[in-house]
Amino acid sequence: MLIGENLHIISKRTKEAIAQRDANYVLTNIENQTKNGVNVVDLNIGPAKGAAQGSLKWLLELLQDKFKINYSLDTTNINEMREGFDCLDNPQDAFLNSTSADDDKLKNTTEIVAKYDSNLIALTMSAKTGIPKTPEERIELAFNILENTSAFGIKNSKLWLDPLILPVCAAQEQVLVSLDTIRMLKESFEPKVNTLVGLSNISNGCPKELRADINRTFLVLALGCGLDGAIIDAFDTRTINIYNVIKNNKPCNKVDEIYIKLYESMRDFTDIDEIKYDKSDNEQHKIIRCAQILLNREIYSHSFV
Repeated sequence: MLIGENLHIISKRTKEAIAQRDANYVLTNIENQTKNGVNVVDLNIGPAKGAAQGSLKWLLELLQDKFKINYSLDTTNINEMREGFDCLDNPQDAFLNSTSADDDKLKNTTEIVAKYDSNLIALTMSAKTGIPKTPEERIELAFNILENTSAFGIKNSKLWLDPLILPVCAAQEQVLVSLDTIRMLKESFEPKVNTLVGLSNISNGCPKELRADINRTFLVLALGCGLDGAIIDAFDTRTINIYNVIKNNKPCNKVDEIYIKLYESMRDFTDIDEIKYDKSDNEQHKIIRCAQILLNREIYSHSFV
């Protein structure tokens, strides 16, 4: 499952458009995201203060008649979140983005999700622990989250646990921790829970020309570990194409075949060093180098390719 991230308050233009109720900008943005094949669109309005108050309701009233898609409601303002869910035509298919393992936040968000039988995105972190450094600590927080969601009658199939990704250029050793956490999350609960990542986090701080390659290589590795969904740049059509290549097992060229081999290596617990590829092909070589760095086998640098 792919969630488009491109209507985000962190963008100055998006922030202005939401504050000014610029319908044309919003409609064009969502149209461009959906035509590339994302299943869900994230509506990120941040804390929704000042001119942004009431914007989630405005967005949904604007969009729901025009786009037959599902929505991820993304705000730190719990009153805005409640108002947004009240406006949804299909709240059972929507996502609340997001909660953490903090008691108050869990209580407020699970009440909303339980009321509407919606999906809940939950981060394996808390204010007390921050982002834990080991898979075991993240799993412990996941158990705390499930204890709460179970008490509210929320099914595991409605829960999307985020193992959390730190940038490879800042915390390279944590990339493998995130991949291991995905595996453990898929193995630790019955019925099974879903796993989801914010894909662009892996390349934050990296040079612009490297980001897409790092993102899509990590996505393939994570899919091999059992990943169920990702919040992605919906304008990056190549990454969406690679996702579909993996999903359908239908490579179109030699580069696609390398991505499938990486996916199968992670799925089957084999060594990526056994993957045979054309070392004279710069694109194939770049993919393998990305994988080696993400798996902490080589040291990252901005010039690694």
